[in-house]
Amino acid sequence: MGTFIGHVYPGLFLILYGLYQAIVVSKVVIFKDSLLDPSCHPRNKGRWARLWKISYRGLLKMVTGSILIAYEISCIKGGLVLMNRQLPPRFLYPKEWQHLTMFILLTLNGCVDVMSRNLLPQRCVLLEKGTLVLTFYVLLLLLVSHVQDTTGIELQIHYLLILVVFLLMLVLTIELWTPDTFQLLLIEAFLFLMMGSWLMQAGFILYRPVTGYPWQDDDISDIMFVTTFFCWHVMINALCLLGIYGLSALWHRCHCPSLKLMGSKEAPYHKGTVGPLYKLLQEVEQSEKDEQALLLSKSSS
Repeated sequence: MGTFIGHVYPGLFLILYGLYQAIVVSKVVIFKDSLLDPSCHPRNKGRWARLWKISYRGLLKMVTGSILIAYEISCIKGGLVLMNRQLPPRFLYPKEWQHLTMFILLTLNGCVDVMSRNLLPQRCVLLEKGTLVLTFYVLLLLLVSHVQDTTGIELQIHYLLILVVFLLMLVLTIELWTPDTFQLLLIEAFLFLMMGSWLMQAGFILYRPVTGYPWQDDDISDIMFVTTFFCWHVMINALCLLGIYGLSALWHRCHCPSLKLMGSKEAPYHKGTVGPLYKLLQEVEQSEKDEQALLLSKSSS
């Protein structure tokens, strides 16, 4: 991961994941659907219904994690060795092993998502959320240890990345108790976008600066502009979320007007026991009226 490609590819994955999460949340808000089990399009029912129930997020995590693991191992000439053969033995490639641990966690998290969504008899949202939270707890520990020998520009970049990971860890932890909260899922999508875009920005700052000249660790202006660029990423990603919601609303209004009508017709059935309870009350009222009529007839006779 200590290369330009090693920062851009994980950043691109996180951006795609954040965009997908933002689109899902926007669709759920527009149709007032459930965040945990959004309903599928009527066209997706039938023989293709099983295909649309596949956990694409889990598959994306598995594929991306496997590719990054292979890339990290291939970057080390002679193989990723844990210790040398000298006496006393010393650990080798500490940062590369940390990168490998991150990518293994990503792959395992994808496996859990696929297992919960497609292999278990019933989807376990708590298992998916718990695994994701555990992944980010470990990621935060690795990042804090990762900056031990860094200074200047690289240290400032990693501090800001640690801030995003810490906030994302807090949001995911709260979601363990309130997984169906729109505001939390929107913040989660925003933080994934921030993490991905900042990783890509870090690759350009550290390895391929736009000016062609490396950033100076002893120049306070360069360090201050790193934070300025981070603030620009905050604004751009917030505008991106707003644009996704607007485009989603426009798309569904223009191309899927029937879904809105169908949702309004089916809305009473989502209330569960309201229908049977109303019928039961009607039967009780009718029986009371019959009893009152019988008593009146007896008293009159």
